[in-house]
Amino acid sequence: MSEFTVGDTDFLLDGRPVRLLSGALHYFRVHEAQWGHRLAMLRAMGLNCVETYVPWNLHEPRPGEFRDVAALGRFLDAAREAGLWAIVRPGPYICAEWENGGLPHWVPGHARTRDERFLRPVRAWFRRLLPEVVSRQIDRGGPVILVQVENEYGSYGSDAPYLDALAGLLRAEGVTVPLFTSDGPEDHMLSGGSVPGALATVNFGSHAREAFGTLRRHRPDGPLMCMEFWCGWFDHWGAEHVVRDPGDAAAVLREILECGASVNLYMAHGGTSFAGWAGANRGGGALHDGPLEPDVTSYDYDAPVDEAGRPTRKFWAFREVLAEYAGGPLPEPPAPPAALGAPAEARVTAWAPLDAVLEACGGAEVSGPVPPTFEELDVDRGVVRYEVTVPGPRQPYPLIARGLRDLAVVSVDGERAGVLTEAEERLKEAVAGPARVELWVESLGRVNYGPRCGEAKGITGGILHERQYLHDVRARGLRLDALDEVSAVPFRERDGAGAPGLYRGSVTVRGAGDALFELPGWTRGFVWLNGFNLGRYWSAGPQRALFVPGPVLREGENEVRVLEFEEASTRAPVLRPV
Repeated sequence: MSEFTVGDTDFLLDGRPVRLLSGALHYFRVHEAQWGHRLAMLRAMGLNCVETYVPWNLHEPRPGEFRDVAALGRFLDAAREAGLWAIVRPGPYICAEWENGGLPHWVPGHARTRDERFLRPVRAWFRRLLPEVVSRQIDRGGPVILVQVENEYGSYGSDAPYLDALAGLLRAEGVTVPLFTSDGPEDHMLSGGSVPGALATVNFGSHAREAFGTLRRHRPDGPLMCMEFWCGWFDHWGAEHVVRDPGDAAAVLREILECGASVNLYMAHGGTSFAGWAGANRGGGALHDGPLEPDVTSYDYDAPVDEAGRPTRKFWAFREVLAEYAGGPLPEPPAPPAALGAPAEARVTAWAPLDAVLEACGGAEVSGPVPPTFEELDVDRGVVRYEVTVPGPRQPYPLIARGLRDLAVVSVDGERAGVLTEAEERLKEAVAGPARVELWVESLGRVNYGPRCGEAKGITGGILHERQYLHDVRARGLRLDALDEVSAVPFRERDGAGAPGLYRGSVTVRGAGDALFELPGWTRGFVWLNGFNLGRYWSAGPQRALFVPGPVLREGENEVRVLEFEEASTRAPVLRPV
């Protein structure tokens, strides 16, 4: 057994100074069968440690309903087998460009504060989660050397008693390794997010000496560490793909290490936000209070190890820098996982309209004077159908979905009438009464950073005809996870019209391996292969194909399902080698 401690200037392992060369790799964004390969890639780059967040909402989708919490423990075991230490960041809030920053949609009270309504489920969650961490601490023979208190709290709030309560909870549940916080290198962030007795670290993408200078003004002692060195960045739907020059990133990495600091590459390997778990941001500059900017499915992050686990130019540039600090020769990168043997077109032969899918797999219908939110309908990821009647006779007036979050496909008397967004809540064509109106509202991802985390989804301000609210709204939700099993859906032969709905077919694979799934001409929705949800596709780009982990595929026939919300294409989806 070993002891890992925080000294006045260094991290100490059994009293000897050590430098942490860490990389972020989220176990929940990588197929479990490929964890070993990705961890070996981190070792080959010159890292001695891996860092991961833990998404609460993935593991507790409903209160008291826990799903595979043991996955974290299995990942930590894999890290130890790979010869890596581990840093765990359990939240409860994690950001991570993940749905709602990892907080469950059902969480009560004022999140990220001392509000007892919020802290009560946090305690229950930590009691379930932390045994996976505690039993794998370094003083018990495991790889865990550091555990984080909250996450970048100084950029959100200043409730010091809340942070103290979380630190106390971690200790009470058996965490004995050092605790730390991580925040931006700004005075208000460090003062708001730090915890007495926990190491303070900083997050940045450049200007290392300035960042560490700010940290030293707040904490004169303790090891220096950049807990998130942003060596790449993430993409938003409808925006440009973001890249960072490998030479520029490697120069900043060198600067960090020349300062005598430890580092955690964010991300070393990003992976994929499968199953619609990608979050969203708010634009508008530093206030993060502007237009919604939903995150794409890929979390490649322009990282040194790409989405498919391959070394990039940045990998080799980083390896050259890290080799000077690794204390010995570096292992060669492992061979990449096998790629798909040959391209294959999918045959999409069956279809079910959205109404039929909702009837088979949706929740109970709710009726009331105002539209219920996604949260009130217990929909974390998915779509809600709102129905309302415009009384008549009355002349045409504008129809408005006030407070729409995020996107609605609208029909009037069964005919498609348009698409509404948060920025454009009014139908272009006026609606006369009487009329029956349907609005299929889709969440594009809950905000994961800033003051608008936790905002409700759906039609949050009512449905108006001219200035008059339309009451007696009927609503029914369809959760994405309800479509992991679709035996109850009444499929019929596809008619070629391209209407919204759930499409089903197959693709024949020769040489199963990592692949890309493309949907040329399709508009927006989700894809399942053999019941595994690959995530959201959207013709808005910049992402044009979904990553398919090889272990999802099998030789021969594979089932394909596509949930299309707007318009399907007559062109066949294609599976291509990665």
